[in-house]
Formats: sequence, structure tokens, C-alpha cells
Amino acid sequence: MCEAYRMKNPPTCIVIDEEVQLASIVDGLRESEENIAAMEAQKTAQLATAMRIALRRMEGKHPTQRAREMELRSIAAEIGAAVRWSDRVAQQRMADALDLVERFPATVDALAAGRITARHAAVIQDAGCVLPDATERAAFERVVLEWAECETVARTRDYAQGLAEQMNPESITERFERADKGRKVSVTELGDGMVKVEAIVAAALGHGIHDRLTQQARAIRQCAADALREQTEDDESAEPTVADTRTLDQTRADLLCDMILTGQPAVDPTTDTIPGGLGAIRAHIQVTVPALTAAGADDRGASIDGKSPIDADTARCLMAGAPGWDRILTHPVTGTVLTVDRYRAGNQMERFLAARDVHCRFPGCRMPARLCDHDHNVDWALGGQTDVCNLACLCKRHHTLKTETEWVASQSPDGSIQWTSPLGRGYTDRVPPRVTFVPDGDPPPF
Repeated sequence: MCEAYRMKNPPTCIVIDEEVQLASIVDGLRESEENIAAMEAQKTAQLATAMRIALRRMEGKHPTQRAREMELRSIAAEIGAAVRWSDRVAQQRMADALDLVERFPATVDALAAGRITARHAAVIQDAGCVLPDATERAAFERVVLEWAECETVARTRDYAQGLAEQMNPESITERFERADKGRKVSVTELGDGMVKVEAIVAAALGHGIHDRLTQQARAIRQCAADALREQTEDDESAEPTVADTRTLDQTRADLLCDMILTGQPAVDPTTDTIPGGLGAIRAHIQVTVPALTAAGADDRGASIDGKSPIDADTARCLMAGAPGWDRILTHPVTGTVLTVDRYRAGNQMERFLAARDVHCRFPGCRMPARLCDHDHNVDWALGGQTDVCNLACLCKRHHTLKTETEWVASQSPDGSIQWTSPLGRGYTDRVPPRVTFVPDGDPPPF
């Protein structure tokens, strides 16, 4: 009887121990979140102070707006290099931090006390920035904070946006006119050879684009289905029709790419200055393809601008249609570029720099080399030589920063660049290496 009782009522010590452990984990996570929030508040205060320093240095110190802006860029670059941000990110975060500290002080206090997270604070700032009156903004902040301390970020965002819409003194027409100036197209890396192309446009245009693509995609799918059905009904011995197996989403995406890459805008003001007008302009990308991949012996290593991997079939297709291509000889160990040659004539030095640097050589910047200037690390006016050991690719922003501030670049024989900041701190930008893939078995003959 005792044995049967024990089988029906197993020991509960293990379960109790797990409950205690879970309770400890939950308490620990809550404490960690509070500590992280306090550190985020401290970081916000530091960034805001850095922004104030930059603004003070900009006041009346230089005769031109461009020179004054260099003070802000230089401080942003100093912070970015130290914490491994791009200087653009650092500059934006400095501005956001100062705005949060000065316009939403109660939110900063709640963050420092650990009552909300940094994401809650960002939501309150984003929603409340449309309220210009300080009194109304403080009232908005007080009400939303009560909600944020008890709710998730997503629910706080919905609540804050709804309340801000009610309190907004501007009409939707006025706000649209301002927001429409921010329309743009951007590309975000997704990995696996894919990117996300995003367009910020007027709502009517965006929904119209999606609707037209949807109608076209459905028409294509219906046409393919009709052709397949007619073939089956009329003549089973005829040449088989290739079935279109794409989904509606895939067809929409393919149509978008086709029309943007090969189409022509309805209004073209360039027909008198550009032969063929805007429709004659073709896209340009810089593709790197390992020799074995190009020969079909491997399928790895191809990339666009050194940052976006692409599949081997696409790389080989682009090579086949390219008007010319460079052969790059790399170091067998380090993978750095040693030399570049090309069957067709061109500027050997510029091709070498584009192949070696891949992107802008300022720490953290990834602007493609094909869009960069060729900068003398030691200025030509000061005796610097025009050769690859003294040249590097710098985007317009960082070329200007180096020229007009106290940032100094010095290139080593291996192509790495030692940057010295105005505070005397050193940062090294190494040459982007090429990764070499060796397939199994013997390499194919060339």
C-alpha cells in the first residue's frame, strides 16, 4: 500500500527546486533589464553632452557652414571609431540623445530608474516629436509613461501614436507636405544573396504600385494557367508548355525588378542631353568572382561591392554579359590584392584601388569604392606621391573630413591605413581580404 501511494504521489523536491530556480531567473532578468535601462540613460546623457560640445564649437568659430559642420563630423567620427559605429550613426545618435534629454526629461528619468526600456523611450520620443508646445508635450509624456511602465513596446507605440494624433495641432495635409520631402529608396542586406529594397513614398503611390503589380502578376498566372489547360485539352502530343510555378509574391517581385531595370519614366527631361534619355541608363555594380567559381568548379565567394554575397549562377551570368572584367591576383595567405590587369585598356591604378579597397577606407564606412574619391593619404601639395602606396578610396564625406579637420591617415606597405584622431587616438583600417575557397579534387585546367 505504501509503495502504491508513493507511485501515485512522486517526490516534489525536483519540481520545487525548478520553481525556485525559475523565480530566481525571472527576478534576475528583471534586475538586468533595470540595470541595462540605467546604463542606456547614462549613455544617452553622454551622447547629449557630446552633442552640446559640438554645438558650442560650431558657434561662431568658423566663417562658413561647411567648416562649422566639420566640428560635428569630427566628434561623431571620434565616437564612432571608438565604439565601432559609423560616424553617421554616431552623429544621428548624438542628435537623438540631445533631443530626448531636452524635450523628454521625464522619459529619461524613467529610463534611468529602470521603469521603462530604451525601446520604450524611443517610441515615446518618435510619437511625441510632433508636439511643438512644451506644455502639451509634457502632458503627453506623463500619460504615455504611465502606460509604458505596464505595457510592451508594441502596445506603447500604438497608444502613443494614437494620443499624439489627437493632440497634434497640425492637419494631415501639413504633415504630409513635410513628410513627403523624406521620400527615398534604400537597400538593406538580408543575407543568403538577398537584399530588401524599400521605398518611402506617398501612401497613394505606394498602394497604387502594389495594386498594379498584383494585377499584372495575376494576369501572368492566369495566362500561364490558360495556356496549360488549352494544351491539355487540344493536343497532348504538342511541345509541352513550361508551367509558371512562381507564387504571387515572387511574380510581383520579378515584375518590379524588370520594370525598374529596363523601363523608362513617363516624364523624361534628359532626352536632349542624354542619347536615349533616362531609359538608356543601365545599372552598374562591382562584382567579385573567384576564378574557380567563374570556371564552374565551385559556387562560393562571389559578392557585390565586397559586402553582398550572390549565387554563382548570377555571378557567371553577369560576367558573360559584362563589357570587360579585371583579373585580380591576391596573396595566397592574407588574401590581399597584389595586382590587377585587364584585357581592355583603362586606368590600371584606379582599377587596382577599386579591387584592393572594395569600399571607403575610413573606419566603419562601407560606401562602395566605385563611388569614392581617390585620396592622397599624404597630400600631393605636401610631397605625397601619386601611387597605390599613398592612395586610398574615400567617400566624399570622409575625404572632406580628412581634408578639413585634424584627422590624419598614414598607409602601411600592406595597404592598411592608420588613422589618428584629433584626440590623438589611433585606429587601423585593414585592407579587406579576399577569402579563397579550395574545392575538393584537382582544379580544372585553364
